[in-house]
Amino acid sequence: MAVYPSSEEELIKAVAMATQRKTKIKVATKYSHSTPKLACPGGEEGLIISTRNLNRVLSVNSTSMTMTVESGMLLRDIIAAAADAGLALPNGPYWWGLTVGGMLAAGAHGSSLVGKGSAVHDYVIAVRVVTPASGHEGFARVRSLEVGDPELDACRVSLGVLGVISQVTLKLEPMFKRSIRYIESNDSDMAVKVVDFGKKYEFANVLWFPGHKKAVYRVDFRVPSNANGDGRIDYFDSRSVPALTNVASRLAEEAWEATNNTDAKCNNSGIIISTLSTAGYGLTNNGTVFTGYPVIGFQNKLQSSGSCLDTNEDNLTTVCSWDTRVRGSFIQQSTFTIALSKVKDFILDVQKLRDMNPSALCGLDLYGGILVRYVKASTAFMGEQEDSVDFDIAYYRSHDPMSPRLDEDVLEEIEQMGLFKYGGLPHWGKDRNLAYDGVAKKYAKIGEFLKVKKAFDPHGLFSSEWSDAVLGIQGKRTSVVREGCALEGLCVCSEDIHCSPAKGYFCRPGKVYTDARVCSKVKY
Repeated sequence: MAVYPSSEEELIKAVAMATQRKTKIKVATKYSHSTPKLACPGGEEGLIISTRNLNRVLSVNSTSMTMTVESGMLLRDIIAAAADAGLALPNGPYWWGLTVGGMLAAGAHGSSLVGKGSAVHDYVIAVRVVTPASGHEGFARVRSLEVGDPELDACRVSLGVLGVISQVTLKLEPMFKRSIRYIESNDSDMAVKVVDFGKKYEFANVLWFPGHKKAVYRVDFRVPSNANGDGRIDYFDSRSVPALTNVASRLAEEAWEATNNTDAKCNNSGIIISTLSTAGYGLTNNGTVFTGYPVIGFQNKLQSSGSCLDTNEDNLTTVCSWDTRVRGSFIQQSTFTIALSKVKDFILDVQKLRDMNPSALCGLDLYGGILVRYVKASTAFMGEQEDSVDFDIAYYRSHDPMSPRLDEDVLEEIEQMGLFKYGGLPHWGKDRNLAYDGVAKKYAKIGEFLKVKKAFDPHGLFSSEWSDAVLGIQGKRTSVVREGCALEGLCVCSEDIHCSPAKGYFCRPGKVYTDARVCSKVKY
């Protein structure tokens, strides 16, 4: 069952009804982009509460530079409303189709080590959250939390298990301008320069194309508001694409996978990289064309994009590339943050592995390479534990869960290397099952988070089998061990049957990180 409250009063009634009936509850946002099952209630009788209609600005205070919004408000609309008041959200994700409640649930972020950093939740100064309550309280209550309340640091990254966030108050800044320039380089010295680069520029990031040994550094910093320029950004991966083109691209990659054609992946990803470079990686100097660097513009026009949201939802002629109604792009994601002190060695290990099979990572370059972003340590109980670098990796996924991927072992080794050898933290809104096994132990304040969870939702109505496994409650695990489980990241293989022996893929040690166990194609 799903309900669509349009006010806090209706939200309270929905939670009260479910509490009285002892019904499991989960919150879903308008577009529901989370890959892990954060929004799946337990059992067939579970209640989904959609925040689609909780999408209003409640107040803007230009003096205190704060804005209060309902939890279902899209990042796009938050940015626009702040700009109308001469204000700006200093940081946020690059995709503006996320809601503020969803960003808090999953710890969404942009890229910065300056000030409060890149995570939206670190700009939150107050929330209102609706939680279950006793019968004499009406079965639901509103908890109003502000800076200084320890529970606020639980709600900053809530994982959707504490209740339904109703309202969020954000601390903003006066509107400002940025200057952006992409500098292309060989990746040979990337390991030694990436950390210092992130400290030097406020909004720095790196596009790493490992299959082509190329790193593209985004030199991105504030400039005076009177600097000349009306630059904008519209990232290519969040633009609408013709549905037929999307399908054709997928069919081509399926053919390359079926014929082990790494050369085709390298050639085509090379074309994509060249196209991105020529087009300024989605930047325009005036909203229409890219004429050269630097691109200077206001924060609200350069921090995020998502023009594919403007396509007609009922017309499948053009779509977002991931639209499941079209048999187009279908991917896996492995995303993790690694502490600054360990980043150099991780990159060197990936390069060492890449150099053993130079074409093995061209498949990553088809999806824009590895997006490297900077994330600052957070006070959130389930936020970043220390200043880190985030590696966001997207790659081909088969529609057949029992079908291995081309160069499967290389990608699995990188994933395990980042998560286990270098102690990386997964992204709460991305990743595969194996990334979350035992992850709660990596958070110093997991005990405090669980205390708040117990106080807010004593009967676990907002919990599910999945969230209990992520949090390690009652010894549950996220890994699912069965035939072929390693192919989808449900497990780390320990036996050949976890891979695909019939198709020549066996469980073997990693080549650089020998403690890894990966599905490797064995030739006899």
